Amino acid sequence: MPQPRVLILGAGPAGLGAAWRLRVEQKADAIVLDQRDDVGGNAGGFELEGLPVDYGSHRLHPACHPRILNDLRNLLGDDLLDRPRHGRIRLRGRWLHFPLKPLDLALHCPKSFVAGVALDTVRKRFSVTPANGDSFASVLERGLGRTICRDFYFPYAVKIWGRPPETLSATQARRRVAAGSLGKIFRKIMGIVPGLKAPGAGRFYYPRGGYGQICRAIRDAAEREGADVRLNTTVRRLTLGSPHRVEIVREGRVETLEGDHVWSTVPITVLARLADPPAPPDVIEAARRTEYRAMVLIYLVLDQPQFSEYDAHYFPETHIPLTRLSEPKNYAARSDPPGKTILCGELPCQVDDDIWRADDEQLGRLVRDALAACDLPVRARVLRTVTRRLPYAYPIYPTGYECCFDRLDEWAGSLPNVLSYGRQGLFAHDNTHHALAMAYGAVDCLSADGRFDAAKWSEYRDEFRTHVVED
Repeated sequence: MPQPRVLILGAGPAGLGAAWRLRVEQKADAIVLDQRDDVGGNAGGFELEGLPVDYGSHRLHPACHPRILNDLRNLLGDDLLDRPRHGRIRLRGRWLHFPLKPLDLALHCPKSFVAGVALDTVRKRFSVTPANGDSFASVLERGLGRTICRDFYFPYAVKIWGRPPETLSATQARRRVAAGSLGKIFRKIMGIVPGLKAPGAGRFYYPRGGYGQICRAIRDAAEREGADVRLNTTVRRLTLGSPHRVEIVREGRVETLEGDHVWSTVPITVLARLADPPAPPDVIEAARRTEYRAMVLIYLVLDQPQFSEYDAHYFPETHIPLTRLSEPKNYAARSDPPGKTILCGELPCQVDDDIWRADDEQLGRLVRDALAACDLPVRARVLRTVTRRLPYAYPIYPTGYECCFDRLDEWAGSLPNVLSYGRQGLFAHDNTHHALAMAYGAVDCLSADGRFDAAKWSEYRDEFRTHVVED
């Protein structure tokens, strides 16, 4: 009896992870389709001036499920490095180490900020009236107090999602902020202290060849097992039926692929537009109202071996347009290429706004001006400025967003042998290890005879709802 065929849309961690496990477990033939020229999606990368760079700042967190981490260790071998975190946060004009350290806080944290947090702690202890409403703002103010929220989380929220925190759903806080209370922050700080250190605290895993090496290694393993990964391939239509038919364009030629199952890791809004017969009007309207935040990544190639000792800088202050700056060379402790380093500035925006349409010279100048404004001037010669644009960087959860996503999710779930999953398919903020957990879960739900266990998948979905992003 021939194995079922699964057509997988998207070659990010969720898509590639599923293709690999389907072949390893001999459950199905797998064909992966992606419009880019390399694998990884937002978790991918590319080479620039001899240095691997990522699409922003990425890390593999120690919170990764042990089975998945063990698989990645086997795939990457000695190339999976165990690295200390060494970043900085700009707060009220001062630099604080990130992850936060007790001694560094004592020496560098603004006294007015400390006083504000202390006062908030007292207020929290004696307050009997919770903050009004249930929003990103109210949830975090109840847990963290006014000072931390108004100096860090709220301005950061405006920069990342482009919305006032009062207009964002409480879910955005619960899924995106791991340390949502003063007690959790205190435990994280103390978890760095020798003798009290939690397993994995202050550390991360990172591939020697850049973060994109994770997905490239999974692709290579999947192909060795017989998976078919097709890049530079645009999906034009998904004709639902038995079998499903996916119309693709590759190298100028139109082709139709047939599959028993379609597993989609592309944005669920895109899936709604691809489907034929068309999705109902209310589903199309829900897709139209479901919003993503875009991002422009700005890479400066500098004529110096190292810009700073830090892997990443975080900028909550509103007068600094960047949200984060990373130096890829420092993530893997690379010394090559000698005499050059690269900075990656992250600038959230909307597709087709002024930032999105700006040219490389304008964006490079913006990064240099932003760094000069926070006492990090670029003094070396800028050899080159390169940009990349991510149209689906972050899901936006405005208050009431659930009605739109739930309708999309209900529709996708009603399609026989169609699965929408992964970070984009489930409209989630999740990390790479979360996306891989979804892939493993999906494969676990498919039997060798092609039947998909919807009840088991529902249990996995409940587990996925508990995911909280690791920063």
